Parts: sequence; C-alpha cells; structure tokens
Amino acid sequence: MSSQARAVTLGKKTLGERFYHSLKKYWPYYLMLIPGIIWYAIFCYAPMYGVTLAFKDFKMKKGIMGSPWSEPLFKNFMEFFRSPYAGRLLRNTLVMSLTKIISAKIAAVGLALILNECRKSWYRRIVQTISYMPHFLSWVVIYGIVYLFCSESQGYINKVVRTMGGNTIPFLSSNEYFRPLIYISNLWKGTGYSTIIYLAAMTAIDPTLYEAAQVDGAGRLRRIWHITLPGIRSTFIMLTIISVGSILSAGFDQVYVFYNELVYETGDIIDTYVYRAGLEEMRFGLSTAVGLFKNFIGFFLVWGTNRLAQRWGEGIW
Repeated sequence: MSSQARAVTLGKKTLGERFYHSLKKYWPYYLMLIPGIIWYAIFCYAPMYGVTLAFKDFKMKKGIMGSPWSEPLFKNFMEFFRSPYAGRLLRNTLVMSLTKIISAKIAAVGLALILNECRKSWYRRIVQTISYMPHFLSWVVIYGIVYLFCSESQGYINKVVRTMGGNTIPFLSSNEYFRPLIYISNLWKGTGYSTIIYLAAMTAIDPTLYEAAQVDGAGRLRRIWHITLPGIRSTFIMLTIISVGSILSAGFDQVYVFYNELVYETGDIIDTYVYRAGLEEMRFGLSTAVGLFKNFIGFFLVWGTNRLAQRWGEGIW
C-alpha cells in the first residue's frame, strides 16, 4: 500500500480508534501524565463547585450547598462594584500588573540579547547564574533583604542618608516609594528566569543567517534587529499571552508581604482585598464573587490576545 493510501486509511478511523492507536503506541507518556491529571482533578476541578458561593448568601452552619441563593442573584458582585474601594483596587491592580509585565519583558529580552552577543562563555555563565539565583528565593526572604536596605530606622540606605545630614526616607511606608520597590524587586527576582527562556529561543536561530548578514556588511545592531528579534517573536508572543491572563493578579504573594495600611492608596489590589474580605472578615460570598470576576476577565484577555496574535500566525491554539 502506498503512503498516500495509508494516510487515507488512517484518516477514516474514528476518534476512539485514533485514541486507542495513540494510547497503544505512546502508553509510557500517557502513564506519566496520570499524576498530573490526578493533581488537577483534585485541586483544580473538584473545588470548582465552590464557585456557587459567588451567587449565594453563605451561612457557615448550612455549608455551600445548603446556603440560600442571593437575592438578587448578583448581589455580591453589585456590593463590590458599589463599594468605595472598587475603583482604587482596579486602578492599582492594572497599573502594577501592566508595569510589571512590560518592564519584565523589556529587561528579560535586553539581558538575553546582551548575553547572546557576549563572546566570553565564562562571563556569560557567571552572569546567568547570578541573575537566575534570586528566582529561588521566596518573597519573604526578598522582603527581608529589602528591609535591611530600606528600613527607616536600621536600613543601610537611611544610615548613609543620615550620615550625610539628610532626612530619613520612608521607603516602606510611603505611597510614593511603594510601587518602585515592587517593580525593582520583581525585576531582580524574575529577570534571570525569563532570560533563560529567551536565550534558549535564540540558540534555535540558524547561525548561517548571521554569517550571511555579516558577509553582506550588516553590523551587530542590524543583525539583532533583523535576525535575533524576529527569531524570538514566537516565544515573546507566547509568554506575553500567558502573562496577560494574570493581569488582574499583580502578584499577591509579593504585594501582601510588602504592603501595609499606610500604602493602601497605591498598594491595595484585588487579591489583597479578596484575602481581607474572605479570611479576615469572613465574607466568603463577596470574596468568591470578586475572584470569579477577576478570572473571567483574565480568560477573555487571554482569548483576545491570542486572537490578535493569530493575525500574525503566532497564536498558541
């Protein structure tokens, strides 16, 4: 049988037959998927019935299923949007998320380009290691490091400022300095990890393209602009689409460690509000409604970004 006839024959198989054929051929890979599937089923899909809390007047004694439905049904959503904090929460979340995403992309691509052009392999390895190490530190540890430098009473920076006759700078309790601290610490922690991904994409670029461009007289900047950047476009778009999905998160674990009541005006975000409403004030219906709203927005942003990327043939599905 010719290859074309065999392809036609395989194409006539039902979905179940194709799955059985794939399972029989690649069963070791499917076996390795089982632990991950079980984890997602238990911790991601099974708890989804709790989403109904967003539409209920939750009573602790009655539980999720026994609690009555809200009247009106969207009462919890309306309560959030009518609260005086809704505008501030949305503004802070969007500003911080967008700034973190944009600055992280620029820093990661820039560092990857610099390392890719570096011809000293030992120097490149040292820089990669140093930039990647903060990725393994928790935000609690990073805040401890920031506190050592920025504390008003014992911080190294303020000690130097006082020695020079200046006034103490309230880095950790000022709305003016809170966001810059968030952005700088986020870059320090995450740039090295993202750089490795972009460097891996750069190694996949055909080296003969650089050789041909060099023969034609293209300088280093032109080779970067016309070869390297287009070569990592798919990776950049994929990571951007993934990042857009968390645009209403703004990094709860980082913000929660850094912020305090003095910086609520610029540091209070949706996730910290959900934490306070749910775990401190026991308003589970309201916190679930806000979280559900955030997830819906994230889903549609990912879908819209992917549709936009598909115009250039770079969508992820």
